[in-house]
Amino acid sequence: MSTGQINGVNTTHLLGARAAVGDAPEAGKFTWKAQNEWVHGTHSKSTVKGYFGLGEDHDHTDTFKFDSDHPLVFAAEDNAATPVEIVLVGLASCLTAGVAAVAENREIKLRSVKASVEADMDIAGILGADPEVRNGFSDVRVNYQIEADDASEADLEALVAQSQKVSAVFDIMTNPTNVTVNVS
Repeated sequence: MSTGQINGVNTTHLLGARAAVGDAPEAGKFTWKAQNEWVHGTHSKSTVKGYFGLGEDHDHTDTFKFDSDHPLVFAAEDNAATPVEIVLVGLASCLTAGVAAVAENREIKLRSVKASVEADMDIAGILGADPEVRNGFSDVRVNYQIEADDASEADLEALVAQSQKVSAVFDIMTNPTNVTVNVS
């Protein structure tokens, strides 16, 4: 088992955390938080500063900032990536982190990991042109190019498959989630 010397992921720590949560399930209850503020038109700014986990609030080492907007073809100003593109970034980032962690645990030295993500969407739904058309993605495709030392194609496919099994964002996108929206 690697301690982060191969690809920079401390799997000893991750596996220790898994054991600790197994012994004290309440410690594994996390609440992720983001704040969003409208700027103008369809442009908004989001910040991520802290989260709740292991029984208490934590702050990240920095406040992370994200802009979101819609493109010119939607009569918007195209100040930033669209919210749906940010979802794709989240999926690729989560899966890639999983690839690195699984490779570390399996002592596979990665040289390069690149993901290309595409998603199809019929905008007739969100524009209200056709109420029968779903507002979200109809198909999402993630393609990986991975270079690693002493790893077969089957080994690399297994890394990606295991990454999917442990990816929070993959789970969010492939399973129903309760979402409550309130106005206060």
